[in-house]
Amino acid sequence: MSTPLRTSYPVPVAELIPAARNLAAELGELPSQNRLMKHLRVGKDKAKAVHAALAAERHLHSVPDPDETTADATTPDTAVETADETFVQVTPPVDPVPEATPTAVAVVPAESEERGISKTDDETTDTAADTGDKERPVRSWPMLLLALPAFVAVWSGWVGLGELTGFGVVHPLPGIADGFTINSAITLPIGVETYAAFALRVWLSGRVPAKARRFAKWSALSALGLGALGQVAYHLLEAAGVTAAPWPITTAVACLPVAVLGMGAALAHLIHTRENGSH
Repeated sequence: MSTPLRTSYPVPVAELIPAARNLAAELGELPSQNRLMKHLRVGKDKAKAVHAALAAERHLHSVPDPDETTADATTPDTAVETADETFVQVTPPVDPVPEATPTAVAVVPAESEERGISKTDDETTDTAADTGDKERPVRSWPMLLLALPAFVAVWSGWVGLGELTGFGVVHPLPGIADGFTINSAITLPIGVETYAAFALRVWLSGRVPAKARRFAKWSALSALGLGALGQVAYHLLEAAGVTAAPWPITTAVACLPVAVLGMGAALAHLIHTRENGSH
């Protein structure tokens, strides 16, 4: 197998032709300009010149003259001889074509077409570097600094409001683990605020069906609004020295876990449902 030409200085076209001739003999056909660029590690102009020189030497896949085609059709022996000379023997053409205007029709190998080699190594590197700079993501770690104080305030507000509305320490596993207790007030910040953040992400992602995106939008805004109202209600009751919330507030807060569960299940269903309604 031929080895790509490696050099650190410009190589004349005449010195590139032997390596290109070896590549053509290995492939059994005239290599394309893209293949020559990759194999010889040269630019487009030198690859074009080498390609033209090989075409003039081998006369592969040249466009036949209509008169010559007619003559070959009347003399089968000549046609067979011409075919042998074209595909087996390496002979110069009768009328050499100038290098500047070759008449050979190059057949691009499948390997070159699949890889789509149309630029030099330098141009490809520059393009990749430019694309990487433009697509570099924005760092999201500052969100941790923003979320930490919000988490403390929201958590304490919801837990305080839950205790004013009847939420408190319960035994979730009676008869199984009697010593295990949990404060049910923590279900409010976990449920409401987590769903609001999740629905907001689904809405802004743009990767879900339109129906799911609309539902995520309005449910996220509703959850954020309920969270804000819950914080306001707690601080007003706390400032007024109220030890038990009024029944309308208690009713609304008691319904929040059920409402969050329903919205979460509906959004998960819509995310996995196609536009036409089929799964």
